[in-house]
Amino acid sequence: MNRHESMLRIAASSDISVLLLGESGSGKEVAARFIHAHSKRSEGPFIALNCGAVAKGLSESILEGHHKGAFTGASEERLGIVRAAAHGTLFLDEIGEMPLEIQCKLLRILQERSVMPLGSSTALPVDFRLVCATNRDLRSEVRAGRFREDLYFRLNVFPIKIPPLRDREDFALIAQEIWKEVGDSTALSAREMPLLANKEWPGNVRQLKNVLQRYSLLKPYGITLSKILEEEFLEQIEVRSVTEPASLYDTSPIRRNSSSPEWNLIYSELEKNKGNRKATAKKLGISRGCLYYQIRKHGS
Repeated sequence: MNRHESMLRIAASSDISVLLLGESGSGKEVAARFIHAHSKRSEGPFIALNCGAVAKGLSESILEGHHKGAFTGASEERLGIVRAAAHGTLFLDEIGEMPLEIQCKLLRILQERSVMPLGSSTALPVDFRLVCATNRDLRSEVRAGRFREDLYFRLNVFPIKIPPLRDREDFALIAQEIWKEVGDSTALSAREMPLLANKEWPGNVRQLKNVLQRYSLLKPYGITLSKILEEEFLEQIEVRSVTEPASLYDTSPIRRNSSSPEWNLIYSELEKNKGNRKATAKKLGISRGCLYYQIRKHGS
């Protein structure tokens, strides 16, 4: 089991607030849903909100709800997302994009564990579990004055780093699961998997899913996975300048491979780097996901 998966299970066994960190598309909402599904609150609701999409004028109503007639256009009572998550999990995605004025309201809700709907003078206690996610460095946001320090410490109780797809040891499993999810009855072949594993995937799981969905649709028409990947990564190809002088002690990648290098070269680099997989992948110019796949394939 990967370290972050172990941390997710530990978090799920408690009621502690969790802060999920990781690149865009790395699967933070999937992780949040995993925590909820394996927690004592799994029978309760899972309520998700993208904080970057919250309109300033509606922040109070969205968080705490409102009574009928509380303002012009309030034709019916609304619970708000906090009360909607009662006895369940409230997932605040992209918490780093939450405007400062809304951060203040969230801080009060977390401190008091209650909400006061618009049009009400009575605070209502709420029992919910909080999970947040961000692809930003919140400490830098605090220093820049864009994120409240007191709220940061309220959220950063149990941080979990979700690794990017290129660093996942279970890349092959993830790819096969997505391939099955997009509706293909056959598994990805031993020829197709290395093509996927060798890419860096800056868009992470989201980008991989997009590519596999496209491949599933175009495969019956004779479009190959190689062609789809070539088009997907056309603008990301790294070309080393031929005028750059080579050094005897150069530690830059041997080359940026369009396919996985031979196993004997991989094994040799692993030996040179004393089994350090990160250093080996960097030297070979392949992703760690590709390296992990080859190691498992050859039983090392």
